[in-house]
Amino acid sequence: MPDVATARVISVNTGRGRDAAWAGRLKRTAIDKQPVPGPVAVGRLGLAGDEQVDKPDHGGCEQALYAYAREDLDWWVERLGRELSSGTFGENITTSGLEVTGALIGEVWRLGSAVVQVTSPRIPCVVFAGWMDEGQWVKRFADAGRTGAYLRVLEEGQVGAGDPVEVLARPAIRVTIAESARAYFGDAELMRRLLLVEGRGSKWDEIAVSVLGRAASGAGTAAGAGPGGTGTPGG
Repeated sequence: MPDVATARVISVNTGRGRDAAWAGRLKRTAIDKQPVPGPVAVGRLGLAGDEQVDKPDHGGCEQALYAYAREDLDWWVERLGRELSSGTFGENITTSGLEVTGALIGEVWRLGSAVVQVTSPRIPCVVFAGWMDEGQWVKRFADAGRTGAYLRVLEEGQVGAGDPVEVLARPAIRVTIAESARAYFGDAELMRRLLLVEGRGSKWDEIAVSVLGRAASGAGTAAGAGPGGTGTPGG
């Protein structure tokens, strides 16, 4: 993992909902996030000025913020052959110097003056695929394992570009964001370990019923499919 002493926020991004024919069942999305200047208030449900259209899958207290590493965006730039500005993946917080997908479920960060906790990975959905307009995007994003992290807000505050990201605490039971995505897609052993992690998102209990049930019956789960349902973290 990169030296967390150098970790910082390089962009804070917000967006408003707009109609889009490709945007899943709601035909509306706020995935188009744009960098905003100055410190932004961080509340229990997210950033001031940011809209979450599909709150069950992309919002609420346990997915108040979505963080993605600039290093991972640059990895995708090389593979897609196109520029990806901060906010392109719908992230609220673009970081530098922090291996976001290597963060632990339940890990606690300070972002500016706010304190947040890592809860779940981003599981790609049809809205993300429609927005990116890349062939087999759901599978490609899932297979790459560079999911980014959803965050709950433990202490409200403010965050702005240039603020440090400080890791305040890590749980005793270690499941990384990347490993939690593998648990979602059917790794029963990782799922059992994840259920022991304090600070995990509550949706994991529902997802575990499906994953462990499939494991008990001998069925697997293909990457990009997952158990789905209203318990799906991210999108």
